[in-house]
Amino acid sequence: MSKPNLSQLDTLSDGKPTAKAKKPTRDPVIHLDSLEAELAEQQQAADLESTVLRLSDFLSAVEMTIKHTFDHSVWVKAEIRNLSSKNGHYYFELAEKDDSGKVVASCRGNLWRFKAERVLAKFERATGMLLSRDLTVLLKIAPTFHPQYGFSLNIEDIDPSYTLGDLAQQYAAMIDRLTGEGLLRLNAQLPAPFDIEHVIVIAPEKAAGLGDFRADADRLARTGACHFHYYHATFQGNHGPAEIRTAIITAMQTFDKKFARLPDLIVIIRGGGAVGDLAYLNDYELAALVAEQPVPVWVGIGHERDRVVLDEVAHTSFDTPSKVIAAIAAHLATLTTKAVQYRQQIDALVQQQINLARQSSLRQLSRVQAHTASQLTAIKKESDHAYATIQQAARYHTRQAEQDCAHFMGQIRAAATAQVTTASQQTLSYRGSIEQQAQRGLNQSRQNCVHLRDMILLQHPARVLQQGYVMLKDAQSETLVTSVAQLQPTQTITLLLKDGQANASITGVQLAPADISHSEELLTK
Repeated sequence: MSKPNLSQLDTLSDGKPTAKAKKPTRDPVIHLDSLEAELAEQQQAADLESTVLRLSDFLSAVEMTIKHTFDHSVWVKAEIRNLSSKNGHYYFELAEKDDSGKVVASCRGNLWRFKAERVLAKFERATGMLLSRDLTVLLKIAPTFHPQYGFSLNIEDIDPSYTLGDLAQQYAAMIDRLTGEGLLRLNAQLPAPFDIEHVIVIAPEKAAGLGDFRADADRLARTGACHFHYYHATFQGNHGPAEIRTAIITAMQTFDKKFARLPDLIVIIRGGGAVGDLAYLNDYELAALVAEQPVPVWVGIGHERDRVVLDEVAHTSFDTPSKVIAAIAAHLATLTTKAVQYRQQIDALVQQQINLARQSSLRQLSRVQAHTASQLTAIKKESDHAYATIQQAARYHTRQAEQDCAHFMGQIRAAATAQVTTASQQTLSYRGSIEQQAQRGLNQSRQNCVHLRDMILLQHPARVLQQGYVMLKDAQSETLVTSVAQLQPTQTITLLLKDGQANASITGVQLAPADISHSEELLTK
């Protein structure tokens, strides 16, 4: 059976004719024969209505009807909802969805072992990817029905060109959606990092490309020029995009908690692996997350010819992980070269300014020296004149001060004599008062000391023990026990009496009633 025209597949699946067919002219003889056949079918249907069939008979009739109706293979497009294999056989769950994603038809499909190897090898060679779930495929099938196992489709061939076209259509639709939402070039509009100090790396664990990347990255890290933070995710399979998204979100949150700032760069590298695994990276949610990152995202997926949507939304795309780390090293080398050049320019400008300043300073020094010499000459003349004037004024003021000092000295002696006499009289009076106050204070202190001595003797521990009281000490720490809170059952204590001591063991502890405790507190106060 020949393969259908793919451009007319949607029209064929909807059951709408592409052109209006001409109405055939009926032959009278043929019309009579068809009328007789129709009457026979009606009679047979009337007979079946009154017949009771076994289920196996009925299902066998259904099987026969399907075999006679579909005695040839047909091409059908469907989505693979699930795919499993056992003993070389492959078992499909096929479905058709409407525009809203609702399943409108589904059935089972079988690719038997004697055809599976040839069909799958052809598909993988043409598409570069493994047959997996969520792919839309064009299948050459033959419907089968078994009374015990039900309806299924025997898959005879798979057209890889249809799947390639469908993937390309999905890729184009994803690009259009990202463009319409303003995400396609959003990350590319970010300025390139000035200094690449911290880099978040998302890559499959133990990937060959990651090893190539780390060989150069570790050398940069050892110099302290750049620090790399590695997070791993699976890049193949249906769960690959979700793992990559989780790795990006976790990496950004962890970096923010540790450094309280954004990293300088995010690197997504793959390197190695089958070309077919690239199809899993064409995921809208992953592309949108990469586009919305606040820092530039560099990707190196590892294939020169095949591009994925991550290459479109990233800030910069590279063919391989080795080129990504090479670009980082080149950026740092360029930054270092510019820094050296700027330093050399600054050194040259500084030296030039120093030379100009030295020349200007020498000229200023010459002018200052000449001006200073003339100023010193004038100042010396003025100083000599001022010195002579000061000497004359000093001699006059000295004589005047000697006269004033003699007069003031007489006054001071007279006043001092009068004050000394008054102070002597006041001192004698104060001395008598002080002696009387001191005697009264001494008597009062003597009485207070006698009273305090009596109080101390009354409260002396020996006197307390003489009155029948007992003092408690812990037998191990030898500290006084003043509260039941210090006692524990089976604890050994020492009883201090007036004429000796004895050891005892605590058998129980009971707190005093609240009124007694309150009375003791009052007594203590």
